[in-house]
Amino acid sequence: METTEVESELSLFKYGNLEALPSRYRDLSEKERNQRIAAARAELGDDVLVLGHNYQRREVVEHADEIGDSYQLSEYAAASDAEHVIFCGVTFMAESADLLTDDDQTVYLPSMEASCPMAGMAEALQVDSAWQHITDAVDGDVIPITYMNSYADLKAFCAEHGGLVCTSSNADAAFEWALSRGDAVCFLPDKHLGWNTANAMGLGSQTVEFDPWADEADGEVADADVVLWNGYCQVHERFTAEHVAEARESHPNATVVVHPECRPEVVEAADVTGSTATIRETVTDADPGEAIIVGTEIHLVNHLDRWHDDVDVYPLCGDACMDCNAMRQVDPNYLTWILESLVAGEEHNSVRVDDGVAASAKVALDRMLDL
Repeated sequence: METTEVESELSLFKYGNLEALPSRYRDLSEKERNQRIAAARAELGDDVLVLGHNYQRREVVEHADEIGDSYQLSEYAAASDAEHVIFCGVTFMAESADLLTDDDQTVYLPSMEASCPMAGMAEALQVDSAWQHITDAVDGDVIPITYMNSYADLKAFCAEHGGLVCTSSNADAAFEWALSRGDAVCFLPDKHLGWNTANAMGLGSQTVEFDPWADEADGEVADADVVLWNGYCQVHERFTAEHVAEARESHPNATVVVHPECRPEVVEAADVTGSTATIRETVTDADPGEAIIVGTEIHLVNHLDRWHDDVDVYPLCGDACMDCNAMRQVDPNYLTWILESLVAGEEHNSVRVDDGVAASAKVALDRMLDL
């Protein structure tokens, strides 16, 4: 079964009916779609907030009230009084927005097929079954940390086992917090962010990967300070150190900025490493005529090139760069459907985290905020 099919079934299991886009919305021209979106937004006014993740295509983000990374957009949702929050992102992002917004606000995901494959590599049920093995192998207390790019029930699992959530910007602080309370960290789901954080903190030699699909766990887990779950972002794992070398040969004076979900050798070869917010700031702060080579999802690279005419922005791996298949599921026609449905008093694809899961997941988020 393809990853998108698996993720679609997960969304169906969690949030009910997986509704197909009505046929009348499937062949809209861009002009007609833009007119209908504008009309629906005018009708709804301040009752609706549209959020667009950095990795969404131009045809989506041009209709967004705010554009940013996943947690940043959830904060925008929480600060808003809008009754309806349309999150043009992926499932875990809509969940996070639901966790942070008030009970009288409803979060919608335009397409329930938009689920992050990396989040799907560490579902709470699977982690729970592996947890006893990990904790038995490690001599001491293990504190779990989950990356923001995970489902709400995994965030809840981490809270219930003394852990917390982190973003790509505060992973080092989360590691320090966990190691001050336990003997080892189990970080999931992104092993590359975990490796890059451990290396920056001088913990690389005490770090091992744990493969939940292997018949036997690596024996070195017993002596590790950091245990990394074997998950990754399919877009960022595609980048290689060779891509960096080739980019520098083509643009010798360029600054190379990459996301910390990239492989450690790519991060080591880059000039700047940081979240999508850091990547945006790097381009924004560049001098006119400066060249910036960006290692992240291709739609953000294209946005930056379009938003900054005076800076030369290049994708790290040229034409071989990938878009995010999960983000691609949020077709702008889905946005049109959700908006016009709200005008008609209908709700589709709402995301509501179970109350019990939400309570624990919020604990994990609060621990991160307390850092």
